[in-house]
Amino acid sequence: MKGRWGGFVHQNGLSIGFGAIFLLALAGQAIAGHAVFNTDQGLHGGGEISLGRYLTSSHFTSAVTENWQSEYLQFTLFILGTIWLLQRGSPESKEPHKQGRESDKEQKLREHADGRSPRWAGVGGIRTFVFSNSLLFVMGAIWILSWLAQSITSRSEHNAELLSHREDPISWLSYVGTADFWEKTLQNWQSEFLAVGSMSILAVYLRQRGSPESKPVGSSHEATGRGG
Repeated sequence: MKGRWGGFVHQNGLSIGFGAIFLLALAGQAIAGHAVFNTDQGLHGGGEISLGRYLTSSHFTSAVTENWQSEYLQFTLFILGTIWLLQRGSPESKEPHKQGRESDKEQKLREHADGRSPRWAGVGGIRTFVFSNSLLFVMGAIWILSWLAQSITSRSEHNAELLSHREDPISWLSYVGTADFWEKTLQNWQSEFLAVGSMSILAVYLRQRGSPESKPVGSSHEATGRGG
């Protein structure tokens, strides 16, 4: 049993490792955010709230989803962009002759599926279409839901601020047109786009031995794709 568990962890170490780091970071954010919130409450004559109540507050939810939506937008656009856009010499780019959606044979679809192919890759019709685009669909859906959650909770926080200044609250539609919303949104987007662009070009000239995000150390700068 121990061997099987050890094998599972070994084969899923990347997702388990980052999942653990995510939970630790989220817990740290919650504790720090709770302290900041209560300090702000005290400065404005409000009462402190418990950590449990803070976790369901618009302050915490807005801060979390504000970053989630930008991350999933980054991956959604990267997945979509790398179908057609190339970067010579980058392991983040496909090789020039593979630009586009590629043929059914190259993608092992329909009659070209083999015995190890997922079932929906070979059945054809709508199921193959959905499975062929499932990563983009799911990433895009998570981005939209995160963006919607951010807009709703940020509006709630914005309205609380308005009420504290004896001003009338605004509707969700009005809020998503405000500078306050787009300032929060775009400050995350620009950093994500910079990170992806930087990785794509830096990986042309720089190496990290042993990482699949890098070409083999001895590959030429012109070699494109992870195969190097």
